[in-house]
Amino acid sequence: MGQALERKIRDHSAKAGVIGLGYVGLPLVLEIAKAGFQVTGIDIDRAKVDSVNAGVSHIPDVPSKTLLSLVKRRKIKATQSLAVIENLDTISICVPTPLRKTKDPDLSYIIAAVAAVHNHLRPGQLIVLESTTYPGTTREVVLPILEKSGLRAGKDFFLAFSPERIDPGNRHYNTRNIPKVIGGMTPQCTDLATLLYSQFVDKIVPVSSPEHAEMVKLLENTFRSVNIALVNEMALMCHKFGINVWEVIEAAKTKPFGFMPFYPGPGLGGHCIPVDPYYLAWKAKMNGLEPQLIELAGLINSRMPGFTISRIADALNERQKSLNGSHILALGVTYKRDANDIRESPALEVLRGLSEKGARIYYADPYVPSIELSGKIIESVQLTPDTLKFMDCVVVLTEHSAFEYEMVATYSPLILDCRNALRDFSSPNLICL
Repeated sequence: MGQALERKIRDHSAKAGVIGLGYVGLPLVLEIAKAGFQVTGIDIDRAKVDSVNAGVSHIPDVPSKTLLSLVKRRKIKATQSLAVIENLDTISICVPTPLRKTKDPDLSYIIAAVAAVHNHLRPGQLIVLESTTYPGTTREVVLPILEKSGLRAGKDFFLAFSPERIDPGNRHYNTRNIPKVIGGMTPQCTDLATLLYSQFVDKIVPVSSPEHAEMVKLLENTFRSVNIALVNEMALMCHKFGINVWEVIEAAKTKPFGFMPFYPGPGLGGHCIPVDPYYLAWKAKMNGLEPQLIELAGLINSRMPGFTISRIADALNERQKSLNGSHILALGVTYKRDANDIRESPALEVLRGLSEKGARIYYADPYVPSIELSGKIIESVQLTPDTLKFMDCVVVLTEHSAFEYEMVATYSPLILDCRNALRDFSSPNLICL
């Protein structure tokens, strides 16, 4: 079985499939197809399937022109049908792994995707889970479902875990040039997954087991969560001491060793950092450990939206204005620059809190045409001098390169900068977090 699949991968006759056409899955589909494979994208969302088949990308990192070219060449097709899995040689699973309200892992998307694979599993297939999850998921959850078919991993089919490392909006690193970590259930599983991904990823990093690969991803994102919490707490202290935290960070990062700069902000957002550490914390608790540092970091970061709201209220009060009734414009509602991803975005939490306190909310974001806030649809506004003069306060919640910061600094009566986007502009109206 393994030798037959190896031949197909090497001559690019293997038919590849990707379950989930979001921020991870669609860029992966593109790279596999660019390497010469025929790729089938599977998603339950009809809008995404229709968009891909029309050659129209819903992900900024995937150019529609490139997608359309590959669709026309019949290298890429999308479907809602799960039955197509039976005709595929490789299946990469890229589905969401959110948290429940109790901060416990929600594996329902993984379980549903793996159950679909089980229903159409045949000998000789390679299955790779990419969805971020706790150590042991591949062995304890995925493997038993697949082996209900009577087929055995490492003998009849091949199973591995390879954590996604996508960074939406990153202009330098993408699916192809970010090293790929792979851990298989058996050495042959690792070898076949390594062979597949080496066809379209520049560097592969094999590890000894799925558990090691799963843990790699959680270490990476927990590292960021803890260090962001540290700098957020430093920002709170600097505010109390009357010290500019941005100046402190700029000076500290001149040290050529032993320091890596992180930056404060209104909170954590995105599909990874606000979620992944809780997967690790949950698994630790299941094994009798108390992950105190991880949970404390999460607590500190979760308080930042409230601190941001408080700073806005204080800044308005110092100018004899009430938060209730003030016109507030937010610059950016995504969790990071140059992306259209609003998952877990702290900007939305800040705006929701301001709205609940009576503020009149507006926002400008070139990547997000509209948002839902407290049951109402709000559309992005154009940045003009008249718009800015109309506002009582402008809050920079995402550092977007597309924004006309000079205009903002010139015409805004009050700017609260949560992302240091205006650090190059000297304005008497500017207040940094």
